[in-house]
Amino acid sequence: MTDLRINGARLLGRLQALGEIGRDGEGRLTRLAASDTDRAGRDAVAGWMRDAGLEVMVDRIGNLFGVWQAGPEGAAPLMLGSHIDTVINAGIYDGCYGVLGGLEVVQTLREAGVQPARPIVVAAFTNEEGVRYAPDMLGSLVYAGGLDVDEALATIGTDGTVLGEELARIGYAGPHEPGFLRPHAYLELHIEQGPVLEREGVPIGAVENLQGISWQRVTIDGVANHAGTTPMSMRQDAGQAAARVVTFLRDRVAGSNAPTVATVGCMAFEPNAINVIPSRAVFTVDLRDPDEDRLRAEEDALARYLDDLAAAEGVTISVERLARFAPVTFDPAIVQAIEEAAAAHGLRSRRMTSGAGHDAQMIARICPAAMIFVPSAGGISHNPREHTAAAELEAGASVLLDVVRKLTGVSP
Repeated sequence: MTDLRINGARLLGRLQALGEIGRDGEGRLTRLAASDTDRAGRDAVAGWMRDAGLEVMVDRIGNLFGVWQAGPEGAAPLMLGSHIDTVINAGIYDGCYGVLGGLEVVQTLREAGVQPARPIVVAAFTNEEGVRYAPDMLGSLVYAGGLDVDEALATIGTDGTVLGEELARIGYAGPHEPGFLRPHAYLELHIEQGPVLEREGVPIGAVENLQGISWQRVTIDGVANHAGTTPMSMRQDAGQAAARVVTFLRDRVAGSNAPTVATVGCMAFEPNAINVIPSRAVFTVDLRDPDEDRLRAEEDALARYLDDLAAAEGVTISVERLARFAPVTFDPAIVQAIEEAAAAHGLRSRRMTSGAGHDAQMIARICPAAMIFVPSAGGISHNPREHTAAAELEAGASVLLDVVRKLTGVSP
């Protein structure tokens, strides 16, 4: 048992195979939640789960599970997983590595004839990316009890479809109530999606916390007028006001010593004409910080600035909250187990914060949880150039294997 090893070729082969599902005629990979390409990806993963001897189960929100019914009857399972839906024109590792890495660990243990002291479940959660349906991490949020399943199923997508209807159409509207398997603990293996591990030459990240996320949509209403005849001092320019918000956020974050980040990722003007002063600007604000008090302080600072800006520019400003997730602190004992497993393999590790949202932050509401990161080349993700070296992918799965053995009572 001391030389138990994952099958790296099998793991890498499945990653490549799943990465070919959902490519268009130009080679771009897109598997949006509950789409036909998502169905094809789910079918492949479910088939591999069955090949590994797992029982395939699906809940009402479409979360897909491969269950190894081990240990005494009624024992809470260890859950491993992530997601397989993608952004538009995606890479092949985000999310998929966690699902297929978890599956590889379970298949390795089963092939070795071990008997864990509790069940092990591999999960692929629905709509983690949130590209087609909002919010992101929807499947794990529902699973953890943070959103009513019927409300989630009624979600209307960006293309006008209804999530519940689409899940039924692709054959993944399951019979089980979300949360039907209450985890003993949860582990998620993931590429970092950032530059820290690669820059520092560290192969394993033991993720100890995850940033809180605040998403808002800001609408500024001014007055459209002629761009040539209206003096600057007499304008109610929604575009100018929006630009001031962008620079305010940049200057405020840059002037602090905190790890806060702020992003304006979407912006649209009306009437969107080169010679017309914008009458409306609509844009998003993404605020993130691993500390709840700092995150609230940034939200409050933005709200005060918008009030002052409205008065100064003679515009009307309204704000819609799109999503709000509190920071998450992962289980210290599991984080330590990740560090110990890395050390046992002769691998350096570092504790770190996840800047991105993950299913782990939702499942952490109902059980101890943690994440394992491996490096991302160039810090690139959500991009076809997303890449992690084969040796690093295998190393992360090997660390996951050792942590799973510890959490399920499998002798070293």
